[in-house]
Amino acid sequence: MSWMLVAAVLLATAGLLVLGLLAIRLWLDVRVLAKGVDEASRALTEAAGELADSAAVAAAR
Repeated sequence: MSWMLVAAVLLATAGLLVLGLLAIRLWLDVRVLAKGVDEASRALTEAAGELADSAAVAAAR
């Protein structure tokens, strides 16, 4: 019965290691996604500013 306890502990430890690795991969992917969202948000803000400037120039004519 001792070997069953050792096997259970080893399987639980392996499961926790796999979950830890998946959590690290997820964290890295979230960082990449957040960087992409930040860049897109900045580009949209810049485009909205240019559109507002163009509208102001067109309205002044």
